[in-house]
Amino acid sequence: MKRILKPVTYIAATIYFLVDAVFMAVAKPISRWIERHFDFRRLRGWIRSLSPYCSLALFSVPVIILEPIKPVAAYLAATGQVVSGAVTFMVGELLKLVLVERLFQLTRDKLMRIPAFAWAYGKYSEVKAWLQATDAWRAIRALSRAARDTLVRARARLVGGFSKLAASRD
Repeated sequence: MKRILKPVTYIAATIYFLVDAVFMAVAKPISRWIERHFDFRRLRGWIRSLSPYCSLALFSVPVIILEPIKPVAAYLAATGQVVSGAVTFMVGELLKLVLVERLFQLTRDKLMRIPAFAWAYGKYSEVKAWLQATDAWRAIRALSRAARDTLVRARARLVGGFSKLAASRD
């Protein structure tokens, strides 16, 4: 039984971290944009004033509220509403990651004072580091960088084409 569960666990962990990495690649720029365009000084001050366990409770709120979005998205996809399911999943996951990432940045030091959280975060970091050291991860990262570069070039060509079109109309 252990022989079967070990590869299944590795595959599940790989898929989880890959999906997380893809969404974090989008969530971080959104988070930075929100930080630049909205002034949350008083809210940040209040969050930083919380005790470690209150910080943990606040940190878990977006997960508790937004994690049920995944089964809703799966239900929508299973009932033939694939686009609605995909959009629901993406928006819910991005919103959760943006909120969790921002809260973690603000409360990391306090959260690490909680022994169980520090231990779990250490294990999470170990698994993530191990996964990122694999050849499969490096290959997927290279493919994602190539895809991103292709999209950037296509966008530049498209914007350039629209600029030329607008200039020719003048």
